[in-house]
Amino acid sequence: MSRIGKQLINIPAGVAVAVNSSEITVTGPKGELKLILPLKINVEVKDNQVIVTRLSEDKKTKANHGTTRAHLNNMIKGVVEPWKKTMEIKGTGYKATLMGNKVRLNVGFIHPVDITAPTGVFFEVPEDTKIIITGVDKTKVGQIASNIRKVRPPEPYKGKGIRYADEFIKLKAGKKAKA
Repeated sequence: MSRIGKQLINIPAGVAVAVNSSEITVTGPKGELKLILPLKINVEVKDNQVIVTRLSEDKKTKANHGTTRAHLNNMIKGVVEPWKKTMEIKGTGYKATLMGNKVRLNVGFIHPVDITAPTGVFFEVPEDTKIIITGVDKTKVGQIASNIRKVRPPEPYKGKGIRYADEFIKLKAGKKAKA
């Protein structure tokens, strides 16, 4: 059995997990998330715990077993305390501004780049060079953070660009190293 898939998920107080035939709904104080179950995966709720089992031993079902359990665990954690990603902008003149549910990035192009937040994801810009992305769905938060980083990834010589707050960029020496 899958090491991740066979672990039980504890349901904290204030969170409700409803299982239909092919859909799971997780409701908590911060929001509601839904997950469509893959084929041959069974989910049960017993004694404030979620149990994920598989009905077959084929390769695809084995892969979906641990993945489904991980998604459910992230959903349960997200409706209690929202997921958060912090991005930093480095570079002369590079900045971000918040415009409603959009973030406008000025990162060295001749035009600003606007990124719109999908439903359930929120942006904060406490400083010109800092973006905080929050939301109950870990997948959406991570994907939006990745999309923002792709606008101007950090370059390896000066480190200019958009990066995650905890990301380490190894800088190259450049032309001066030859002398």
